[in-house]
Amino acid sequence: MNDETARDQGPSAGDSRLVAERRQKLDALREGGFAWPNDFRRTALAGQLHACYGAWTAERLEQEPVEVAVAGRMMAKRVMGKASFVKLQDRTDQLQLFLQRDALPDGVYAAFRHWDLGDILGATGTLFRTRTGELSVKVDRLELLTKSLRPLPEKFHGLSDQETRYRQRYVDLIVNEKTREVFRQRTRIVQFIRSWLDALDFLEVETPMMQSVPGGAMARPFITHHNALDRDLYLRIAPELYLKRLVVGGFERVYELNRNFRNEGVSTQHNPEFTMLELYLAYADCDVLMELLENLMRALAMTLHGERGFEYQGEHYDFSRPFARLSMEEAVADRNSGLQPGRLRDDGYLREACAARQIPVEAGWGAGKLLTELFEKTVEHTLVQPTYITGFPAEVSPLARARDGDPWLTDRFELYVFGRELANGFSELNDPEDQAARFREQARQKAAGDAEAMFFDADYIAALEYGLPPTAGLGVGIDRLVMLLTDSPSIRDVLLFPHLRDAKPPQEG
Repeated sequence: MNDETARDQGPSAGDSRLVAERRQKLDALREGGFAWPNDFRRTALAGQLHACYGAWTAERLEQEPVEVAVAGRMMAKRVMGKASFVKLQDRTDQLQLFLQRDALPDGVYAAFRHWDLGDILGATGTLFRTRTGELSVKVDRLELLTKSLRPLPEKFHGLSDQETRYRQRYVDLIVNEKTREVFRQRTRIVQFIRSWLDALDFLEVETPMMQSVPGGAMARPFITHHNALDRDLYLRIAPELYLKRLVVGGFERVYELNRNFRNEGVSTQHNPEFTMLELYLAYADCDVLMELLENLMRALAMTLHGERGFEYQGEHYDFSRPFARLSMEEAVADRNSGLQPGRLRDDGYLREACAARQIPVEAGWGAGKLLTELFEKTVEHTLVQPTYITGFPAEVSPLARARDGDPWLTDRFELYVFGRELANGFSELNDPEDQAARFREQARQKAAGDAEAMFFDADYIAALEYGLPPTAGLGVGIDRLVMLLTDSPSIRDVLLFPHLRDAKPPQEG
């Protein structure tokens, strides 16, 4: 079958007419007894047939007949009088069908000529090779299983169709093999992470997604209401505080792979609903986590690409090399010529530095928040190759352990790749009195109008008072990790159903 195969045209002003025509065909089918049959049983998949019989010659297929029953969506058809070719697509691949009028039961071939692309068919027959050498099925039974009422697009192309791809992902998956492969790879990544952590004796757990006190991150939560309890609940912004409760309870290695929800804007990097890996490891610190994360990234690259090097958006990454490490103060001083490294904890000096770079700041911010803002606006986007930024100020790290000898900083790091934060980890704060004081400061900031400041979580403080062993915690953004490993430019490309602004639903035919 060649590229000149006849196909329905994509979305256009004539779609309503095409849908109406297909509905008329369905009405005629119903009058003839069509009842959306469910008795066809498939025995083989296209990918399996290509793998098992792809090397068989035409002579061997003739000498050793292989009977198959295949089913899938008709993606292309070429009618040539008394014979036709069809491209049938299932979840694994496409397979060619060869139909002959005289080889099918009476009336089937005539009916087939009126079937449309997108219809779902079942076919039985024998494998053979066409004169061009293509593995095909010589069909002796053909059945319409599902009537497609909407025409398939020829293809999605250009920026004008990006939003349609996201809104109608089911159509995108039908017509774009690249899209299907991205989501297969996403599943492989998640499965690999699970097996890798399980092998290290981590225990996978589930913690509440509706919480009475949201915590574990500085973010604006979604609020819902529980009618029976007559109380407001929050969709979780992070599972951190519950996972650390489990470490208190004796589960010394735990992880969760699940959804978080943050009431923030959408972009190529942000979606209000996203997947995170969070893990906690007792008797370890952030240095242990940096080594663990590097090892995981290398293993993932090797598993998906067969080597530790790969391309992302035109940039080559080699994960076999040690990741760079810079403190936040070093990074800010290095990327901002003229700044005095010795004054990066002076809030007045930092305010002037932000003003000179037209970075908006708020009156209540201290030096730690100002330094972090300067870093995010002038440094973050420059960190293309894998880089750990360490030494985050305590002011912006309310759950991280203060650094010994320099309590202005915490034992915290973030991993940046392609100018994006990919992971966040730190040595956990396990001093209940220090944690309570930081919660009180967060509550003060919230009362002053900071919607992303944390709540005071009294039960979590009670858990710490029972004793949290020295612990290190890590969070990895799975969506951004999948973007990196599948060469996907937008987070919407790796979410099956990303959140978008409202649009009109497809019109009825």
